[in-house]
Order: sequence, then structure tokens, then C-alpha cells
Amino acid sequence: MSHSNDSATLTAARNPVEGTAAVVSVKPIVLPAPDNRGTDLQVRVSAPAAGGDLPVVVLSHGFGWSMDGYAPLADHWAAHGFVVVQPTHLDSRTLGIPAQDPRTPRIWRHRIEDITSVLDHLDLLERSVPGLAGRVDPSRIAVAGHSWGAQTVSTLLGARVLNADGTPGEDMSDPRVTAGVLLALTGLGDDLTSFAAEHFPFMKPSFATMTTPALIVAGDRDQSHLSTRGPDWFTDPYTYSPADKSLLTLFGAEHSLGGIAGREIAETTDENPARVALIQHLTTAFLRKALLDDEAAWKAEVAALEEGPTPLGELKSK
Repeated sequence: MSHSNDSATLTAARNPVEGTAAVVSVKPIVLPAPDNRGTDLQVRVSAPAAGGDLPVVVLSHGFGWSMDGYAPLADHWAAHGFVVVQPTHLDSRTLGIPAQDPRTPRIWRHRIEDITSVLDHLDLLERSVPGLAGRVDPSRIAVAGHSWGAQTVSTLLGARVLNADGTPGEDMSDPRVTAGVLLALTGLGDDLTSFAAEHFPFMKPSFATMTTPALIVAGDRDQSHLSTRGPDWFTDPYTYSPADKSLLTLFGAEHSLGGIAGREIAETTDENPARVALIQHLTTAFLRKALLDDEAAWKAEVAALEEGPTPLGELKSK
């Protein structure tokens, strides 16, 4: 456990809206790694500077990113009452682990174990942020992720990776997790390109047991080079999972969903601040409904989406 004096920052929300709070963010907080990971787990924690009984959201980054990404989401959620925990996974460019590293074939499992480790050490993380001790509600936990991060956290919601013979693999669901936000989550493994099938055998999910409530966000122009399907591939997690689920399909959105990983990021091919704002507001409302029983916030955001003069997407639920 460590953090330097200059790693604690107190900032207002980047996109101030009514009711936002000042945010304290601390990095890196270091969790000891199991032997097979080989590299300690670095974590960033962002939390409201005031308030108690705060729910927790663990945010898993996409391929190559780190705890420093996804400020549009992490900052917004923290400013609206959530403790946001962002681990840096082994595939992060900040770690520079080469493709031939012996851990590479198992990174998808290390990612899942990273999230579990965060949940196991919530008390340590709480004590590592100035003024946060005693203000966290560990019974209210959601997981969120983008792209590979969404695949990672989907397993904690009950999704299973199919074995080579097509049977469901290990159940890695976590009863501590009560909701999920799945952003640009890849679909079934039946239509993988030959490259993806060879190099990413874990991309063969079954969503049949993904029973934890979740909001799934997909872009209708998200054409993946890992699948021979079109953008509808990213709606599979909704189609093939049981209730309680909602699907937000964003019009014109590609894999970056308008820029959720950060502002002016080279990988954002469809930069759209309004789209990011919609994701900020709808995911926050979903998390408030799922973790704080705030149905009113969700209904208000759904109504705003449906009644707007030029809707940015469409929402359906089951």
C-alpha cells in the first residue's frame, strides 16, 4: 500500500451539472500480487470528498489502457456519489509487457482476478484515500468495463467462457457484485475471424447464466475486426442473457462510443461529446437505480432520451 503526497488531488467535476460534488482521487495504491501475476496491482481510487454510505464501482479498462483512462466516466460517477476503483491490468501499455511474456495467454484470467482482488481489498483501498475511511458501503458494488474490460467484468456477472468442446467453463461470478455496466462488449464466439479464434480463445462466451442486472451499451457502427458479423454482434450480450437487462444502442457510435476513454484520444474514431454525456447520465442513473434503489433518476433519463427532438440512441429493457 502506498501513495505519494502529490498523488491526491481535489477537483470539481469536469462537466459540472447540478448536484455534482468535489472529488478526491488517489493513485497509485498498490495491492500485492499473487505469485503467478508477477507484477503488483496498481489502482486508482476516485471518490466524493464528502458523504457517507458510498456505493462502489470497479471500472475495468480496455486493451492497452490503464487506471488513468476513462476520465469522462470515472470523474462523472465519482462526482455523483460513487467510489470508482480503476485497476491497471497486465495488458496496459504503461507496463510494457511483451507479447511473448509467458503470462500473456492467461492475461484474460489475470484481469478477472484483478477485479476480485480489488473487492477483497476494499478496506485497504478505503484506508488509502484521505478522509474516505468509514464512508464506503461494501454491500453496494457494481462492475463496469469497456471492450476487453467489459468481457472481464461480465464473468463476475455470470457470463461463462466456453471450453473447446463448447461446454461452459468455470463459474467466476461474484455474489458481492449486484450490477454491471457493459460498454462495447463483444458477442458470441461463433463468428470470430480466424485470427481472433486462434489468438483469443477466451472470446467464446455464454451469456445464458449472466443473471446479474446490467446495462449494455453498443454502437450501431461498431464494426469489429475480430468478428465477421456487423455491429449487431455487440448486442448479443443483451439478446442471449436473461433479464434483468437494458440495452442502449447508440446511433452512429463506433467502438469508442464517442470518446469514453478520454478527450482528444487518438483511438477515438467517432468523437462526440453529446454521446459521451448521454452515456455519463444514463449509466449514472442506472447505477443509482441498481445500487441505491433510485427509480426516479432512471425514469427521468430514459424519458429524456426517448422524448428528445433528435435521439442519440434507443433503449430497450427486459
